[in-house]
Amino acid sequence: MARLPRLVVPDQPHHVIQRGNDRQPIFREADDYAVFLKWLREAARQYKVAIHAYVLMPNHIHLLVTPADAQGLGRMMQWVGRFYVPHFNRKYVRTGTLWEGRYKATVIDSERYFMTCSRYIELNPVRAGLAVDPGEYPWSSYAHHVGSKSDPFLTGHPLYWALGNTPFEREAAYRELVAQGLADAEVQTLRDATEKAWAFGSRDFVARLERQTSRRIQPAKRGRPAKTLLGEEAAASAKNAGKP
Repeated sequence: MARLPRLVVPDQPHHVIQRGNDRQPIFREADDYAVFLKWLREAARQYKVAIHAYVLMPNHIHLLVTPADAQGLGRMMQWVGRFYVPHFNRKYVRTGTLWEGRYKATVIDSERYFMTCSRYIELNPVRAGLAVDPGEYPWSSYAHHVGSKSDPFLTGHPLYWALGNTPFEREAAYRELVAQGLADAEVQTLRDATEKAWAFGSRDFVARLERQTSRRIQPAKRGRPAKTLLGEEAAASAKNAGKP
């Protein structure tokens, strides 16, 4: 099934993936990660995109963000690429594109799946075998969420703040949520949604979003559409036309 055109909904969380071309590394040493984060912070501030969670993997990145308008997310990603790609090419004496096409994104139902997406992002290094515990991986937002270090670049989402009345309560609750892990089905569903630009949420959320945007944001049902009564009557009339 062809991927739907990208949908950006202001004031709604989005899961974003950007991969290296042909799955090649986009970061080779610690300074690369630091430089990318510096420019990402600047672009997020400039284009009014709140970043709630992130992980920078060796050959791709994940972001959980909320843009203030329909243009900010795309402009932020373009701005970062405009600075980071030439920097990377100069440093490693290479030419050409660094990315595998345009970034991919899906709109997230915050009430049901925001925390799922945040955990999915920060558990990436564990699933990839780069860390036993997400706290061991230095290039993600996990340390901030569990109180190991402060990252002023991040914007706390109301659902994160609702985990507890004090920073200690929130951090402990979040640590426990991440420790629970994610079911394989949750991981696969989120991956599929982001790859295909489908909305990730409940049926009610999808229905509201489709009405709001006047477009399909979920895969079409398989199989032939059922005939309507009018269609059946028209078919029967045509079949019987010319009979005595």
